[in-house]
Amino acid sequence: MPEAAGGSGEPPARAARISPMTQEIAHLGLLDDDDIVLDAAALELSALDHPGADLAPYAELLGDMAERLQERGLNARTAKERADALSEVIAGEFRFHGDRASYDDPANADLIEVIDRRLGLPVSLSILYVAAARRAGWEADALNTPGHVLVRIGPDTSPALIDPFAGGSLVDPGQLARLLTYALGQGAVPTSDHLAPMSNRSVLVRLLMNQATRAEAAGETARALLLFCRMTTIAPSNGHNWWERARLELVEGEVSEARASLSAMLEMTRDPNLRTHISAALDALAGSGG
Repeated sequence: MPEAAGGSGEPPARAARISPMTQEIAHLGLLDDDDIVLDAAALELSALDHPGADLAPYAELLGDMAERLQERGLNARTAKERADALSEVIAGEFRFHGDRASYDDPANADLIEVIDRRLGLPVSLSILYVAAARRAGWEADALNTPGHVLVRIGPDTSPALIDPFAGGSLVDPGQLARLLTYALGQGAVPTSDHLAPMSNRSVLVRLLMNQATRAEAAGETARALLLFCRMTTIAPSNGHNWWERARLELVEGEVSEARASLSAMLEMTRDPNLRTHISAALDALAGSGG
């Protein structure tokens, strides 16, 4: 692994990238997944881009929203009743909705900005729904739906599917089929993986991935690399993120850092074909400078 910021000869840009991770979010990578509180963790990630921000008012609002949901959903027993309560509180009373006018605005994947603007992406809004529902003691998960995160309320035997981007409205089978067809393309066959619950880490990685994809598309390679560094910090066993981090490090001319990222990926990968691929990439970099 690359050395932490502060060592001799550390390039300033790299020091700025490593320091906030090791000091403020490294603990997220050490927690058991079930111990990660989604909205609190997303706030911590957001705070990295808002130096000096006071998180207390944001945490208080999230607490108020959960408290109001517990009041509104006191007699909600079925998954549909609980889904209705979530929609009434989060979209109705607290006015959180999907940003259809400026969908690709990076602010939509930044929880501080989401709370300030009351607008977000499906994944950022799903964090609010899932966290509030869990605080009420309800079963809730963000699902791995391609292109548009949905939320499942209740057990998988009798769930309610809701769309946080659409005000928490219920998603019927026809709507789900259209969403999957749009995301996967005509003729594609949806699998169980497309409706599988995401782990807490996976939700946070998907949130950061939204930001990284937009940053790279805008030509902001250093920003995209920063975000992949955060991903490898909170989800160190995710090999894909290490690969993308190494790729962007090479784009930024950080050859030794790319080698370290590939080596970290090699340590955790057991697939023989992938190990061969990584080893080949390391061999290609062996004679490079950096």
